[in-house]
Amino acid sequence: MAGKPRGEHRTGLLNGFAAYGMWGLVPLFWPLLKPAGAVEILAHRMVWSLGVVGIVLLVMRRWAWAGELLRQPRKLGLITIAAAVITVNWGVYIWAVNSEHVVEASLGYFINPLVTIGMGVLLLKERLRPVQWAAVGVGLTAVLVLTIGSGRPPWISLCLAFSFATYGLVKKKVNLGGLESLAAETAIQFLPALAYLLWLGSRGDATFAAQGPGHAALLAATGVVTAIPLICFGAAAIRVPLSTLGLLQYMAPVFQFLLGIFYFHEAMPPERWAGFALVWLALSLLTFDALRAARRGARALRESARAAESAAESATTADAVGTAAAADAVGTTAEVAGVATEVAGVAAIAAGTAGSAASARPAGSRGTS
Repeated sequence: MAGKPRGEHRTGLLNGFAAYGMWGLVPLFWPLLKPAGAVEILAHRMVWSLGVVGIVLLVMRRWAWAGELLRQPRKLGLITIAAAVITVNWGVYIWAVNSEHVVEASLGYFINPLVTIGMGVLLLKERLRPVQWAAVGVGLTAVLVLTIGSGRPPWISLCLAFSFATYGLVKKKVNLGGLESLAAETAIQFLPALAYLLWLGSRGDATFAAQGPGHAALLAATGVVTAIPLICFGAAAIRVPLSTLGLLQYMAPVFQFLLGIFYFHEAMPPERWAGFALVWLALSLLTFDALRAARRGARALRESARAAESAAESATTADAVGTAAAADAVGTTAEVAGVATEVAGVAAIAAGTAGSAASARPAGSRGTS
């Protein structure tokens, strides 16, 4: 029995590494789609993602959720908001990578946890621990340093961070599985995206058919590039703790950052290094606080389990004592009943003897007395 959970955990870790690894290396893919522009790539991503996810759901026979979703207008509205927000996120990210802003894009996903925490405080009225407040403060300082150093706010990073944090917030409200949610979102995106591609083709500006079959295949592969990491993430999410996923999520921006520096050779002036250093400090504080909270939670669970075991043992002991006492009482009652029976038998014998004696006495004797 112990081997199975260990194997499941290993499978979850491998899927987690695969998901975040692919998300971290995806900047290598988008430049391959040139000369297609960012909006055309985005439209193809929406169209082909629906096809890939639809095939996966067909194979897995997971369609029951669709009918339930159509009967819930509020949830359908939230899915529409999620589709709009992730459209912005995808579009900005593709444009950023193909415009040689990979490092700034990676910063967006570094500061995303800080933005998520800020939204939790402002919108969900969540309470932060002191270390979390310190991390948010350091993150704001990092944005200020980057703004002063470059002469403008890191708007690509902020747009990516806020759009993805909003997307996560909406997804939390929807409470739908990752694959099902992607299917619903791309179904909403499909018609506008297809209409745009048809319009682009009518003008003669589409690259899908104009750049050869290899280019067309790469554009179609955007659906696979979108769906496969999400499927791996879903497999990881059900097998490893959320604290582990929280640590794995930093793989993607780290890979993107390294690609931006060493592969795309983007500049890293001192003020950018200072801003990134502050962001990494904030994330270190968050990670430390999360691990400490996880340890406390695990300790509390162990103590609760031990208390439950002690209570169960006490209840079992009490039941045993009660059963023994009842048995003793039954035995005593039986003994008393036996003595009473013996006494009754002696009384009956005595009564019988007295009756025999009275009948044997002479009749005249009663007169003389």
